[in-house]
Amino acid sequence: METLTRSGLAEAIYAAVGLSRSESAALLEAVLEAVSAALEDGQQVKITGFGTFAVRHKGQRVGRNPKTGEEVPIPPRRVLAFRPSQQLRGRINPREAVPA
Repeated sequence: METLTRSGLAEAIYAAVGLSRSESAALLEAVLEAVSAALEDGQQVKITGFGTFAVRHKGQRVGRNPKTGEEVPIPPRRVLAFRPSQQLRGRINPREAVPA
């Protein structure tokens, strides 16, 4: 399985839109920066047909050191969550055709 990277995304923008390679890379960086800034501010980012990125708050909890079994407090933190849209789910797991 191959990984799609920033340069691969920039190349796809270049091929689809017709901007120069440097303009395509700059456009991608601007979009990623806007998404990152919104998430840093605690906002949701919804991309229709793709999914929703959201920052969730996890409270403090007790964990265990697997080696010693000692209880260790895990401090509260913010985590990034992604929820794919129904359209994206359908593209990844197409429904089987209903027999006629």
